[in-house]
Amino acid sequence: MKRKVAIQGIAGSYHDIAARNYYEGDEVEIIGCNSFREVIGTMKKDPSVIGMMAIENTIAGSLLQNHELIRESGFCIVGEYKLRISHSLVGLPGSTIHDLTEVNSHPIALMQCSDFLDTLPKIKIVEKEDTAMSAKWISKNNLEGHAAICSKLAAEIYGMEVLAEGIETNKRNFTRFLVIADRWTADELQQETDKNKSSLVFALPHSSGSLSKVLSVLSFYDMNLSKIQSLPIIGREWEYLFYIDLTFTDYTRYRQALDAIRPLTKDFKILGEYEEGKQSV
Repeated sequence: MKRKVAIQGIAGSYHDIAARNYYEGDEVEIIGCNSFREVIGTMKKDPSVIGMMAIENTIAGSLLQNHELIRESGFCIVGEYKLRISHSLVGLPGSTIHDLTEVNSHPIALMQCSDFLDTLPKIKIVEKEDTAMSAKWISKNNLEGHAAICSKLAAEIYGMEVLAEGIETNKRNFTRFLVIADRWTADELQQETDKNKSSLVFALPHSSGSLSKVLSVLSFYDMNLSKIQSLPIIGREWEYLFYIDLTFTDYTRYRQALDAIRPLTKDFKILGEYEEGKQSV
């Protein structure tokens, strides 16, 4: 089956890797976008396009803007993929670490490799928009003395040489990606999976114990709360949207739990019901 997947970034980016791994065995056409907002715009122009969007990293935390983008888009979460992030230092063919004067990459990637970069105190560190794009830029312009931090796949695609690999400080570095789709497309995709996870969003009245009541109800129905994230509601001072992820084993009991918390919330919305993603090694 052919899948058209919109991602933030270009070939060789971690979004590209996540999309191809998630749809392993299928023919995947990657549509590169300059921003997450452009990913949403691409999907709105063509409802057959699926989106792959990073939502959180075990070191850097949540990508808060992506929670809001998904909610505002009206698209549905249909799956997730947890990718082990392993960074490599790459340069032009024939170069060595001793030749380097500058390292380029996305600021999060640079932060995740801080211990390694500390061993290169004389090298200038420059933030760029993307990991793979940094490798492509160096290769295209034949920039001697420059290196990029990116995936090994990016090095292969852009003809770069791996100077060091596994340079991330924390080896338990994972990014969770959400797979999103148009509501009509989502109905078809969700038939392919067994639902045991749900993403919800709701507001709560600004009163004592409002969140505690919701959590107590979910606990009563044996729902496993795997994540909770709050974001302020623009224009409504001191009110917040709560994004939560639940895992469950009994779908009927899960739906009963939702019926029980609806009266306690405002602006309640199910962002998606899907199969919990496995973690890459």
